[in-house]
Amino acid sequence: MKRIPKVLIIDDQDALREIIAKRLKRNGYEVIQTGTAAEGLAYIKDILFDTILLDIKLPDGDGLKLLPQIKELQPDLQVVMLTGHGTIESAIDAMKLGAYDYLTKPCNLSELELTLQKALEKRELLLENTGLRQVVRRQASGFTLIAKSPKMLEVLELTRKVAQTDASILIQGESGVGKDLVAQAIHAWSARSNRPYIPLNAGAIPEPLMESELFGHEKGAFTGAGAQKIGLVEMADQGTLFLDEIGDMPLSLQVKLLRFLESGEFRRVGDTRLRRVNIRVIAATNRNLHEEIKEERFRQDFYYRLNGVTLGVPSLRERSEDILPLAEYFLEKANKEELSTKPSVLAPETKKSLLAYDYPGNVRELSHLIKRGQILASDGVINPSDIWPEKVEVNLKPSKALDPINELNSIAQSDNLLKLEEVERLYILATLEKLNGNKPLAANLLGISLRNLYRKLQSYDKD
Repeated sequence: MKRIPKVLIIDDQDALREIIAKRLKRNGYEVIQTGTAAEGLAYIKDILFDTILLDIKLPDGDGLKLLPQIKELQPDLQVVMLTGHGTIESAIDAMKLGAYDYLTKPCNLSELELTLQKALEKRELLLENTGLRQVVRRQASGFTLIAKSPKMLEVLELTRKVAQTDASILIQGESGVGKDLVAQAIHAWSARSNRPYIPLNAGAIPEPLMESELFGHEKGAFTGAGAQKIGLVEMADQGTLFLDEIGDMPLSLQVKLLRFLESGEFRRVGDTRLRRVNIRVIAATNRNLHEEIKEERFRQDFYYRLNGVTLGVPSLRERSEDILPLAEYFLEKANKEELSTKPSVLAPETKKSLLAYDYPGNVRELSHLIKRGQILASDGVINPSDIWPEKVEVNLKPSKALDPINELNSIAQSDNLLKLEEVERLYILATLEKLNGNKPLAANLLGISLRNLYRKLQSYDKD
């Protein structure tokens, strides 16, 4: 599938911008235009472009000063300067700063297109030789996968195999097991590794904004849409789109995303033009999607479209061989972050207590425990009391003295009366305890939104 090149025009002459934009659009370019340096820079921070037409003189800035900022944000981006006859020397200076070429105004449109084509060819060559290095705010950070247990080694072996295909992947597992890291590994080991990796948490974006976030929108498409916006599917073109918490996606959007996955075609909100991209989709969930389908909260056809290959990531309690290697990794990371303090080590008793714990929050919880221990440790040694807020003894499971389930049972059998908000707190914590920390499922059973649940847990000083 031929990729549509994206061009940004930054020039304060409205008529010239319109003429260039119309010509480029007719010939298959995706064009965004603006008349100010500030708005142009905002676009560059959010969108991957292939080329930029940049005027040297702008009402709110100097193109020569803007050029280094552009190259810092997107190093491989090819910039063609637009200049009047009196500023050709400045254009030559711009080329020394990294511009690809310059054109004098008024532009010969045929010459302009030829220059853009050559700029695109240079960019493609750079991408092939050095990989995609653009700074994208949504780009995933570096990752490390640690596995010693047979179960996790089997997952990694399967991950390497499926990475070599373009099949859709569904990653399943409890909250905190590292599904996002597995998704990043699939992208890194795939042929798309030098292209964008764009993550989206389907449970963290309000339903009215989800379609715009995925597919983008045109200026004025709805109240508050003051500018055109490129959606995540366009940002992920030729790369990978990671849909986390896919079980939380509204049914209405599942239909639209299903159509997109089947054809690679979509429309921005408020636009009639059909657009095409080529992306690989990886989805993840901690829900039982078969149960969600039975309850008519998840579409069966959408499930089969996502489920090209299923990867199940085991919980941490199912791979105890990974606990200490992960703990040492997190501790090394914490020590590096706290350079002003003496590096900490785990006491033998602490290692035993870590192995004895069942980790309802999985790897994420282990990371938090180690970070807490590193902060509270005295004399550089992390003892069990530095990690466990309940001061659990070695080789024991976490103390049940503060178990919300036991507390609720005790209250039911006593004459003590509690305020309604305290009963609510205990009931929410007890529900999470029974569900092993599965927050999306707990929110669904409690009849509240996931965002509302997180707010309540924050007020309880729980994360």
